[in-house]
Amino acid sequence: MKKSISAAAAAMCLAGALLPGLKTMAQDQMGTVSYALPQTTIVIEVEAVRETFHAGPYAKYAQKYLGVEARTEDQSLCHLSAVRMTPTIEADQNYRYYINPGKDALSFLSLTSQGLIAVSDGSFGEGSQWRFTSQSSADFSDRGVSSNLTSEAATLYRADNAGASYGRVGVQQNMVVQKSLEQRAQEAASTIFELRKKRIQIVTGDTDATYSGEAMGAALSEIEALEKEYMSLFTGYSDFQTQKLKCDVVPAKDQKGQTYIAFRVSDTDGIVTADNVSGKPYLLKIEPQKIADASGKASPAKGNVAVYRIPAICTVVLSDGVNPVLQDRMAIYQLGRESWFPLGK
Repeated sequence: MKKSISAAAAAMCLAGALLPGLKTMAQDQMGTVSYALPQTTIVIEVEAVRETFHAGPYAKYAQKYLGVEARTEDQSLCHLSAVRMTPTIEADQNYRYYINPGKDALSFLSLTSQGLIAVSDGSFGEGSQWRFTSQSSADFSDRGVSSNLTSEAATLYRADNAGASYGRVGVQQNMVVQKSLEQRAQEAASTIFELRKKRIQIVTGDTDATYSGEAMGAALSEIEALEKEYMSLFTGYSDFQTQKLKCDVVPAKDQKGQTYIAFRVSDTDGIVTADNVSGKPYLLKIEPQKIADASGKASPAKGNVAVYRIPAICTVVLSDGVNPVLQDRMAIYQLGRESWFPLGK
């Protein structure tokens, strides 16, 4: 989780020497060397699991016929499964300087591709892309094997001529009607109990058929699969999707309270970026340690100097606003102190 930054890099990550009288321009002049002070970017890699729950069509009868509680409405829930914070070093383009490329400077300074004074253990990270997976819809068409129709008795009447008067005579007739939802739930519950009873009979040997070895295992597995299918009609089922997001937090010295929204988590949309207000925010709180003043006396340098940064060692806490999720210590350059180093006369 933690990427260390060596003490040598923290002390000697030089980032610039002022060449008096030379102003910053759109294109650097040939024969000059420009560079930038380093800044720390906190890369946060988030992984979450999103559950899409589909309620069963017989959920409201689960307590009545099975004695179990079941969720009766479709739901989407998202929870974090892994979080990683990694400090990386990059050029702070708001602080660019020139140095006079004399032999005193080039004897110990080397530039990276980003215009920084070289830091041997600096990490510049890699780009990534995140895309939300498509949602699946509920489908119970393959659940259950019983018929959706049943027979129901109805009494019809016909007129009977008995002399001078007419009377009504009852006639019994069967009609095919659709089963009610509760009737189908009752049948599914009965099937579940029959399967459980059959499983006990096979295990205890209380059956006419003989099961042993692989045959018994296969029979029990099939019964378990059938029971699971019928139970899903009452308890529903869930689809699980894993999501990943990579975001960068660049601390700023003037940020009030040093608190940042790193990312957000929404039950419906999963992990979303910090600017998407549909999700619950996860906060990054940075607490820099005080940098002590150097002992002894020093006089301002004259001539060619190198400006560098002493990073602040910070406690970084990622939380959901109440409970901490991850805590780490890291060096953050832009929250530290700027100093200078003489390059020669």
